[in-house]
Amino acid sequence: MTLSNERQTELLFVLKNRFAKHMERHPQTHWQDVEQKLLTQPKKLWSLNEMEESQGEPDVVELNIEEDGFTFVDCSPESPKGRRSVCYDHAALEARKKYPPENSALKMAEEMGIELLSEEQYRRLQEFGSFDLKTFSWVKTPDDIRSKGGALFCDRRYDAVFVYHNGADSYYAARGFRGLLKV
Repeated sequence: MTLSNERQTELLFVLKNRFAKHMERHPQTHWQDVEQKLLTQPKKLWSLNEMEESQGEPDVVELNIEEDGFTFVDCSPESPKGRRSVCYDHAALEARKKYPPENSALKMAEEMGIELLSEEQYRRLQEFGSFDLKTFSWVKTPDDIRSKGGALFCDRRYDAVFVYHNGADSYYAARGFRGLLKV
C-alpha cells in the first residue's frame, strides 16, 4: 500500500495546489510542514490517493487547531462521486437481501484507511464552505441509534446543516460519505 514515486509526486502537486487555493481552510498551517510529515508516512499518502481517486478532493482543514498533526477532509462540493450508493456499514449490507449495494460506507472507509466524519466534524467543515447542496453524506452514527437499525446522514440546504436518519441498509445515488484522515 505504497505509491510509486511518480504517483506520489503527482499527488503532492495536486494537494499543494489545492492547499494554496483554499487558505481559508487552514490559515494557521504551512504546506512545507504538511508535506514533510506526509513524506514520512507512505500509508497516509496511499490513503490520500484513495480519497483523491474517489473524487473527494482532500485538503487540510483546521477542524480543531489544538490537535497535533494535520487533518485532511474531503472538500469536494458534493459527496465524493466514487463513494456513493453505499449503505452505512457491513452489517446493514449483509442484512439487505434484495438489491444490496456493492459496498458500505464504513467498509470503504476502512479499506481506504480513513474514517467517516462525525456530525460535529461535518458541521465544522461547513464553516469553511458550502458542501452537499445537492447530495448527502453518511456520518458516524452513535451506537444506540445503530443498534436499533438506524444511521445518520447530513446535508446543507437553506444555509443550514441538517441531520437525518434512515435505515442503515438504505442507499441512494446521491448519498455517499466524506472521509477524514489525521496525519
